[in-house]
Amino acid sequence: MLTAAERRDLLEILEDRHGRASTIVTSQLPVDTWHGAIGDPTVADAILERLVHNAHRLQLTGESMRKRSPRTIALDGQPEH
Repeated sequence: MLTAAERRDLLEILEDRHGRASTIVTSQLPVDTWHGAIGDPTVADAILERLVHNAHRLQLTGESMRKRSPRTIALDGQPEH
């Protein structure tokens, strides 16, 4: 759950950008749990209203890329074994 300061900061950022700039949000939380994760229901409504208005939502499905690729790549770009 977000703290009061985190909720306020997120709402302020979204208010500043609303209608003027794009905002991309990624989450592993299902959308129906966002109210609980944000915390305060009134602030959650305000945040979600700004996020959902004119939003394009993409929901990815399928197996995790981490599960598909048993090899990992080191920070130097070389495959690790």
